[in-house]
Amino acid sequence: MKHTVLTFGVLSGIVAAIFIFATMPFIEQIGFDRGMFVGYTAIVISMLFVYFGIRSYRDNVLGGQISFGRGFQAGILITLISCAFYVAAWLFVYYNFIPDFGEKYAAYLVESTRASGATQAEIDDMARRGADAMQMLKNPFINAAVSFTEPFPVGLLITLISAAMLRTKAP
Repeated sequence: MKHTVLTFGVLSGIVAAIFIFATMPFIEQIGFDRGMFVGYTAIVISMLFVYFGIRSYRDNVLGGQISFGRGFQAGILITLISCAFYVAAWLFVYYNFIPDFGEKYAAYLVESTRASGATQAEIDDMARRGADAMQMLKNPFINAAVSFTEPFPVGLLITLISAAMLRTKAP
């Protein structure tokens, strides 16, 4: 299992990192609203390697049979490797190319709250929450933990679906 998990985890992670390197420096041109759509689309594309990894493990190592548990185990390991690449790429890009991302995103949130017709109290609350988030992002450990929570739920969902779809019973 180790070879399959490493191969597909690294491939998934490379795809995730490429998307981060290709899009995040241009997030202002893309727009924060569309950036979230682009980001999660990239995560889903990179996590497709979970399905292919489980299938490869089933077909090439286990002789065409896999239980849900073994499929889940392979898939979650691929997901964890991919998430590690994602977090490393994000931290590299954030601290080296867009260290002002937090301030710009907080300003975007305040402006979008204002544009939605929110009260001044709601706008002030959003500004306070944005300032708190910017402060948290300055700590690389918290930044890494927050970044991990972006791709992991997607990978977990794809792992569950893939393990269920690819499971086979012994004849």
